Amino acid sequence: MADQQALDEVVRFTSDLIRIDTTNRGGGDCQERPAAEYAAEQLAGAGLQPMMLERTKGRTNVVARIEGSDPSADALLVHGHLDVVPAEAADWSVHPFSGEIRDGVVWGRGAVDMKNMDAMILAVVRGWARQGVRPRRDLVIAFTADEEASAEDGSGFLADEHPELFEGCTEGVSESGAFTFHDGAGRQIYPIAAGERGTGWLKLTARGRAGHGSKVNKENAVTRLAAAITRIGEHEWPLRLTPTVRAALAELAALYGIETDLTDVDRLLEKLGPAAKLVEATVRNSANPTMLEAGYKLNVIPGEAVAYVDGRYLPGGEDEFRTTLDLLTGPDVDWEFSHREVALQAPVDSPTYARMRAAVEEFAPEGHVVPYCMSGGTDAKQFSRLGITGYGFAPLKLPEGFDYQALFHGVDERVPVEALHFGVRVLDRFLRTA
Repeated sequence: MADQQALDEVVRFTSDLIRIDTTNRGGGDCQERPAAEYAAEQLAGAGLQPMMLERTKGRTNVVARIEGSDPSADALLVHGHLDVVPAEAADWSVHPFSGEIRDGVVWGRGAVDMKNMDAMILAVVRGWARQGVRPRRDLVIAFTADEEASAEDGSGFLADEHPELFEGCTEGVSESGAFTFHDGAGRQIYPIAAGERGTGWLKLTARGRAGHGSKVNKENAVTRLAAAITRIGEHEWPLRLTPTVRAALAELAALYGIETDLTDVDRLLEKLGPAAKLVEATVRNSANPTMLEAGYKLNVIPGEAVAYVDGRYLPGGEDEFRTTLDLLTGPDVDWEFSHREVALQAPVDSPTYARMRAAVEEFAPEGHVVPYCMSGGTDAKQFSRLGITGYGFAPLKLPEGFDYQALFHGVDERVPVEALHFGVRVLDRFLRTA
C-alpha cells in the first residue's frame, strides 16, 4: 500500500515538474533536460541507476530498470513524456507554469498531460524503496522527450537506437486511461485504453498557373486546393469496428441495459447518451483540414497552395485511408504524409488488462471499468516497434463536472490532489503484481 509520503510526494512532484517549462513548439523547439534531470534525481534517490540519453542536445530521455522477483516473467514498460504543448498565459486563470496548489487542485500545463503520471511513477518507485518492495516482473521506467511532436528525439530515438534497454518488455502502460468519466446519471466509468488510432498528418499541395488576380484563370491553385479540402472535410467515412471498440460497445450496452445492435451503431451511440463520447471518435477513420498556406499578394494568383490535414485511421484501416485520400484530393492536388504512425490494438482479455481492472475496482468499487480505443496516439506507437503491446493506464478519480478530456491541451489545465492520491494507490497496487 502506498504510504503517506508517497501521497505527499506525488503532489509535490507534479507541481515541481509543471514549474519546469518543457513547452514543445515543434521543429525541435523544446528543452526537456531540466525535467529529465529532476526525474533522474528522484529515481536515483530510490536506489536506481537512471540513464540519460539524447539524440539532440537538450532533448533528454531517462530510462531505469527495476529488477522483479520472478526472473521468468516478461518485463513491463512504464512510460511518460516530459514535454507539454504551448500555453498562452493571458488566457489562464493562473500562470500555466506556476504549479500552484489552490483549493486542493494542482494547476498548470501538464497537470493531466502528463506530468501527473510522471509524478505518480516517481512517487510509487520511491515508496517501494522505503518499504523494500520488489515488483513481480522487471519494470522499465522511461521518461521521454518529444511526444507532443514527432517523438523523433524521444520514444522513436529510444526504440531505434537503444532497444537493448527494453529487453524482455512485452507490454507497456502510459497515459490516457483509468480516469473517471461521469455519465451525468450517477454512473462512474473508468475507461482503460486498449488501442489507438493511427496518425496520418498530411500535407496537400495544389499547383496551377500563376497570374494576375483580375484575369480568368481555370488553373487556380487556391481553387483546386479549396475544392479538395472541402471534399475531405465533408466526407462521411464508413463505419469500421475494431475488436477493442466492439468490446467497449458491448460492455457499455450491458451497463445501460441496451441490446448490442452493431447493425446500427449510430443509433446505439445515441442510446448511450454522454457515454458515447468514449467511443464515437473511434468507429471510423477521420480527416480534418487544419491549416492553409497560399499566396503573397492579394492581386496575384499563386502558382501553388498548401493545406494540412489531421488524419487518423483505425487498426487495419490505413489502406482504406490512403485510397480514400487519393479519391478526395483528385488529379490536381498531391498529398503526402508529413508524419505517420501506426494504429495499435491490445487484447482486453489479457492477464495485464485484468490486473488493471482489479486495481481500479479495489479503490473505486462503485466504478465500471470498460475498454476503449484512443482517438489520438501516444509513445506506445514507437515502442510497438519493439514488440511492446501498449495500454493507457494513468488512473485518476475525478469529481463530477471535471471534464478530463477537455483539459488535454486546454486552458486552465489542472488536477485535484485527491485524484493524484487515488492514482498513486491504484498504480502501486497494479505494478506490484502486474
